[in-house]
Order: sequence, then C-alpha cells, then structure tokens
Amino acid sequence: MKVTNEFLIPFIGLKLGKHQFEYQISKKFFDSFDYHEYEDCDVKVNVVLDKKSTMLELAFKHKGTVNVPCDSTAEMFDLAIKGKINLVVQFGEEFNNDNEELLILTHGEHQIDISQYIYEMIVLSVPFKRVHPGIKDGTLKSEALEKLSELSIKEQKKESKKEENTDPRWDKLKQLLTDK
Repeated sequence: MKVTNEFLIPFIGLKLGKHQFEYQISKKFFDSFDYHEYEDCDVKVNVVLDKKSTMLELAFKHKGTVNVPCDSTAEMFDLAIKGKINLVVQFGEEFNNDNEELLILTHGEHQIDISQYIYEMIVLSVPFKRVHPGIKDGTLKSEALEKLSELSIKEQKKESKKEENTDPRWDKLKQLLTDK
C-alpha cells in the first residue's frame, strides 16, 4: 500500500477538541491495497478526531455501497453497507498496532495514516454470504435460478400413496402415541 497524503492527518497543528474529516472511497482506493473483491465501490467515510492533551480519539463511520457478485447466482449487485469503529491513539516509546482499538505512536510522530483502518472497516462490514436482494423477494430472473428450479426435487406422489395404504395394525399403534 502506497501512503497518500489524502489519508494522513497531521494532528500536531490541530487545536484541542473535535475535528471532522470526510472521505469518498472508490475502487481506486481498494486497488492501492491490491484488493479486487469489488467491481465498484461508493462509500462515504466520516472521521471525527478528538484531540486531547495526552491522546487522540478517532471515531470512524461509513455508509455506502459495494458492487459484488451474488454467491448463489453470480449476478452483480450493489450491496448496501455501513459500520463504525473507534480508535484510541496514545504516545509511547515504540510504535505498536497489535491491538485493534489502541494504537501507540512514538513521541516524535506528528501525523497518523488512517487508510488501513478505513480499509479494514469497510472490508469487515461486507457480509460473508452475499445474496442478491432479487432472490429474497423473488424478482430476480437469471439462467442460474431457472436451472436450479428446473433441477429441484419435485414432490413425489408415491410416498403419499404408501401412507394411505398402511397396515391397520400400525394405525392402532400410532393411535397409542396420540392418545397420551
């Protein structure tokens, strides 16, 4: 990932208090991470940086759509996503980003790169199973769905005939179960 100035926040020159930043994320952003799961992406990210005397608090929120293939039919569709994460930035002797909610920067740092956090937040908000909304409401027409319905198991009438022609002795035994 190549660091761009767009996602660097120079916090050293900011006054104490809250500062708001907005970003529009497109497919180009994910291409820079060499992540090619999405055909297109239109996500708006809001970041609120709360600068305090000894630490920084970052609140990330995002909302938008990613164009992904359906897992059932492979049809492309726009999947609505949203989410949020919080990050606390403290200062210490050495850099440490092992904890997902706490980032420790060295005392000499004057800016923070938030691109990795935006990337992770968006990728983790996309569900593991992606189903086209047309499948849920029955409006999607595709070759794959037509083939699946054609190959689906039809209700067999032979089983119902067998149930009708049962031995009367078994009927008496079944009646014992229902008489309880």
